[in-house]
Amino acid sequence: MNALPFAYLIPIFLIAIYLILKKKKPVIEPLTDTDKKILDDYVGYYHNLDSTDKLKFENKVAEFFSTVKIEPVGLEMTTLDELLIASSAVIPIFGFGDWQYKNLTSVLLYPDTFNKDFQFEGGERNIMGMVGSGYMNGQMILSQSALRLGFSKSAGKENTAIHEFVHLLDKSDGATDGVPENLMAHEYTLPWIKMMHEEMEKIEDNKSDINPYAITNQAEFFAVVSEYFFEKPELLKDKHPDLYQQLSRIFSQQPAG
Repeated sequence: MNALPFAYLIPIFLIAIYLILKKKKPVIEPLTDTDKKILDDYVGYYHNLDSTDKLKFENKVAEFFSTVKIEPVGLEMTTLDELLIASSAVIPIFGFGDWQYKNLTSVLLYPDTFNKDFQFEGGERNIMGMVGSGYMNGQMILSQSALRLGFSKSAGKENTAIHEFVHLLDKSDGATDGVPENLMAHEYTLPWIKMMHEEMEKIEDNKSDINPYAITNQAEFFAVVSEYFFEKPELLKDKHPDLYQQLSRIFSQQPAG
């Protein structure tokens, strides 16, 4: 007689467990008209998109806000700063359907450059951005001054925030080594490594217009030329057509048209 009610309780119990364990989906808030105006005024990449791709970009920015926490340290956060950070994240992954930065939980925004101990006052401070490791794993630190400079008309081929998000993409296969194996077909891996080292030799011999910081190692080379690719794609295509073509394959984008 008591077995029947108990049998009814089992599915109810299982449903309750499922609802408790079910991961709550993040709430995605659409961008406001003011947000879109800021993007159009400050983010050249977004400004140059057609209306369909602008909507896609806006959706990716909104999704980034729903999954990654942006925290100010020693400054007042502005909507502009938040949108520039999100844009820096979206630009490298714009060619991918549903990419998420699973290796990032928060971005810390500092007022200016900082040192290896994450201090932004006094002493030697020359770091503009970095991807955390060890106890800082899952976090990125950016300098507000460098962030804004990267989206200014005087930025040239450089954008610190894009540089750091490219490091995250590189790191997503388990190694920050300049070879984003989960973004490129296996047959392109060795040609890409060969191309990197040939170009690094040219930089060392002062026969390249690529930022010399690129010769630090393969990971920095990849991040530096990616900045160039997104900031001055037409110039990169003209001066380094093979490099441009390889980066187009990696990012599934043709920013030079």
